[in-house]
Amino acid sequence: MDTTGIHFIDEFNLDEEMTVLIRVDFNVPLSGGDVADDTRIRAALPTIEHAIESGAKVILCSHLGRPQGERDSALSLEPVAARLAEIIDTDTLLYDIEVVFPENILGPDVDTLLTELNPNRQIMLLENLRFHPGEKAGDEEFAEELAELADIYINDAFGAAHRKHASVYTINKFFDRNHRGAGLLIRSELQGLGRLLDRTESPYVAVIGGAKVSDKLGVLKALIDRVDTILVGGAMAYTFLAAQGIDVGNSLVESDYIDEARSILDRTRVQKTDIVLPGDHCVGASIEATEAHITTDATIPEGQMGLDIGPKTRERFRSVIASAATVFWNGPLGVFENPAFADGTIAIAHAIADADAYGVIGGGDSAAAVARAGVADQIDHVSTGGGASLQLVEGKPLPGIESLRPNYPFD
Repeated sequence: MDTTGIHFIDEFNLDEEMTVLIRVDFNVPLSGGDVADDTRIRAALPTIEHAIESGAKVILCSHLGRPQGERDSALSLEPVAARLAEIIDTDTLLYDIEVVFPENILGPDVDTLLTELNPNRQIMLLENLRFHPGEKAGDEEFAEELAELADIYINDAFGAAHRKHASVYTINKFFDRNHRGAGLLIRSELQGLGRLLDRTESPYVAVIGGAKVSDKLGVLKALIDRVDTILVGGAMAYTFLAAQGIDVGNSLVESDYIDEARSILDRTRVQKTDIVLPGDHCVGASIEATEAHITTDATIPEGQMGLDIGPKTRERFRSVIASAATVFWNGPLGVFENPAFADGTIAIAHAIADADAYGVIGGGDSAAAVARAGVADQIDHVSTGGGASLQLVEGKPLPGIESLRPNYPFD
């Protein structure tokens, strides 16, 4: 992917006279007041370490959840600050780095703490940016106040790069091209996902799952022209099956998108792109069912819901993936949060890991699945951003990255 004009953090001459503001993506799951999965925190470490080692003062900022523009104690970044400090101390070559956590995003207390910040011993993490209504609104005044905290701005929040939010997009209005750039995680994401756009080897197989056709329409339409085979699973498969006149029982079907599904099926025939739908299913009376029943074919009995791909479909998908040179996967193939219906998703994670192919996982639940399957380190690229990765693969620009380029025409 073309990165012309984008400066990365290791291209800046950072020093102890500078303050660098790094937009990270610490939108992590919490459980019982603690971080339940620190994958995104760890993904930001190379950029954070580089900034600390430069001697510059380091400020981190992120969003967490959807607090609707007001303070919500359940969505405070305080436990994230605590976990970050633990990771830095135990899993990096840096020691005794305190993560200073002010109670606010901006204001006199933040200014005072920043003035007193010891760059050799401390970094700062601001409170949840979405506590301020200006963040999601892309507000210029809020963005300018954030910009005034630092000399250099670095965006390393790939998971938010498809948003025109204040700290991701608008803030770039207030740093010239020599004072704004991207982090090492974003560079890794652009290289890893960019291969799906620039240097794709055939056979190219896309595995698309998840709940809704409506969420994946854009990427499905884009992939039809690029891939050799599309394997469809998850609840979205039932809309496609219904479009073919197949009885899917009580399975989730987006009735308003049956015509769209039928159109996609027609396009694959015209383009001679293979699209493979489940030929058998693991079904239950509800998503809370504790036992999976296997159908003999694509039809789902009345009163039952399709909740995972069946064993014959798993084997067929595995065979297609095994012969691929490139594989892109986004979206679980069943209700994998329920152990009774996780086998299909886990099987596909192993199939991609075992394949002699360049494999890319498009973030979100798919990334969680490969982690649960214990094969994340066997995948060529596991993205940290579900929505952002889909938009990039679809061929659409990411505002948070495009606005880093010189002479970017802001709205």
